[in-house]
Amino acid sequence: MYLHPAFRIDTEEALPLLRERAFGLFVVPTADAPFGVHVPFLVEETEDGPLRLSLHVARANPIHTEIGDGCKALLACQGPDAYISPDWYGIDDQVPTWTYAAVHVKGTARVRAQEDNLGHVDRLSAVFESRLAPKKPWTSDKMDAKKRAMMMKAIVAIDLEVETIEAQKKLIQHKGETEHDGAIAGLKARGDEGSVAIAEMMQQTADRKFTK
Repeated sequence: MYLHPAFRIDTEEALPLLRERAFGLFVVPTADAPFGVHVPFLVEETEDGPLRLSLHVARANPIHTEIGDGCKALLACQGPDAYISPDWYGIDDQVPTWTYAAVHVKGTARVRAQEDNLGHVDRLSAVFESRLAPKKPWTSDKMDAKKRAMMMKAIVAIDLEVETIEAQKKLIQHKGETEHDGAIAGLKARGDEGSVAIAEMMQQTADRKFTK
């Protein structure tokens, strides 16, 4: 990822975005070209401290066969994004831009043993089910045991052992208070989820930058 100095964020700020979004593009190299798959994932701490991302793919998906005993891989996680019209800035001679938040995680991918699949699915589902409260969480013990075992054989769990995290929030941080106020108002007026989320991020930037 190209990191612009004005937009770069550190790992401490990137991790909450990874945990909240929890969905990204997992990419591994092949002899022909990089191969990618879109997956949910968990950010987990290992016993000795380093971070890992835990994910799974369908066994029918050939991406896991490219990993072998381990290979370098990338997971790209994108947060909200939105278009900014130069008309919103309230200043002449501006150009359009696209604002976004994104995190790229690089490391070594390794396939987990099949007997770990159920534990992985239980941890993954527990996180996402917790976001549906007050709904009673779904758990895998609600499934017929034979059906559950069959489904666990149909997936391959993968760990990405984190080596580097590159992240940025491109939120017009290099512009002034007038431009921020106009862009925030324009985004809020659009009202879609991405625009509102970016407006909230941009407001946080403005509050830090311009509040005396």
